[in-house]
Amino acid sequence: MPAVLLFTLSAAAPLTVAAGVLPTAYAVTGVGALSAAILAVAVLLGLFSVGYLAMSRRMTHVGAFHAYVARGLGRPAGVGAAWVALIVHNVLQVGLYGAVGAATAPLLARWVGGTPAWWLVALAAWALVAVLGGSGVTVGRRALAVLLLAEVAVLLAFDVGHLLHPADGLPGPDAFSPAHLLTPGAGALLVVATVGFVGFESAVLLREESRDARTVPAATCLAVGIVGVVLAFSAWTLTVATGPDRVAAVAGEQGVDLLFTLAGEQLGPGAVGLGRVLLVTSVLAALVSLHHTTARYAFALGRERLLPAPFGETSPRTGAPRLASAAQSVVGFVVIVGCASAGLEPVRHLFYGAMATGALGMLLLTTATSFAVLAFFSREVTDENLWRRAVAPALTTVALVAVVVLALADVTVLLGVGPDSPLRWAVPAVFPLTATAGTLWALLLRSRRPRAYARIGLGPESAAADLPDG
Repeated sequence: MPAVLLFTLSAAAPLTVAAGVLPTAYAVTGVGALSAAILAVAVLLGLFSVGYLAMSRRMTHVGAFHAYVARGLGRPAGVGAAWVALIVHNVLQVGLYGAVGAATAPLLARWVGGTPAWWLVALAAWALVAVLGGSGVTVGRRALAVLLLAEVAVLLAFDVGHLLHPADGLPGPDAFSPAHLLTPGAGALLVVATVGFVGFESAVLLREESRDARTVPAATCLAVGIVGVVLAFSAWTLTVATGPDRVAAVAGEQGVDLLFTLAGEQLGPGAVGLGRVLLVTSVLAALVSLHHTTARYAFALGRERLLPAPFGETSPRTGAPRLASAAQSVVGFVVIVGCASAGLEPVRHLFYGAMATGALGMLLLTTATSFAVLAFFSREVTDENLWRRAVAPALTTVALVAVVVLALADVTVLLGVGPDSPLRWAVPAVFPLTATAGTLWALLLRSRRPRAYARIGLGPESAAADLPDG
């Protein structure tokens, strides 16, 4: 179970979220109830996992949300979800290029006496990721485990330092009260909180390799709980160190440096140096991992003919998905060059904007999957008890719909744009438009290649389905 837990937690990148997402979220939204939002999302995802894990025990394909949507709501809806998931994975991966430039700049200034443009550092990281992705080299699980444990240890040390040096005295536990979620802008915070839980559902990938049937449920619940507690605590201690009423202003001034500026005042330069190095390695590891995840997801969709067939081919030398990996690298390059040419800020615009957009898409995917779980158990006769097959999925679905409504109402707060900005409708519109396109593609497959259509969501068994249809 510890191995499955570490695999699930490795995508969370807690130091990256704490150093980059949390301060930027405070600065952009101006709302200080982030710790309460993180705990609320942790509880909601824990409740979601009840039905999700129950359904996973009856799925031959346990690799992605789109398979659950296809099984519960029909294959056309599953293809729509698959295309949305591909967009979400791409957005989350390329957004990290904004973080790696900002994270590396202070170290380069200290080591070589100069600070190159963020996009030069991002392009260097991009080249490394492209080479590793094309050659099939991944970050080993042991390396991820060491980095993860070191990140959490340093982050908790920073948090303790914040508590020992409060700006206005140590505030009470009311900062975690759900009542804060009734304030304006709460929908934006709930979306931001979702960033820390990206990948929580991935434990089911290891179900067939687990010795004990209880391993995956335990690892999933522990992952959600650990991420929720660590990030909620870190979000709260930032307000302690700066003052609850000033955290947004201070975060706006210092951005990604906030965590390390406070640590330097409280723990000294040694702790800051270690923290900055771990932040860079955390971002790089996340970039490589997400590149492989996204490329392999595109490969799986190509194999099922939900993308053009060449996406489903692998390199005979390395076994890596050639076109899928190359396409992911091209997307990253275009985004870096485009943002640099437009003069966008790497953290606020690229990193935070991508994380917020990706989290909104992940929230919509989770909601669709919750509907699918509810629909699946309404048709299937199983031995699951009433709580797992009906009550928990129903409560989750209602709660997720409410969160989506709040999130869409607070899109301007989430993105930090004015009410007249076209981004207010353009960003949310990407997901339903993509889902519609995927649904239409599924309907086209059903009429032209029915055998391939019948294999949607079946995973590896789908590879041979297209051969007779030519």
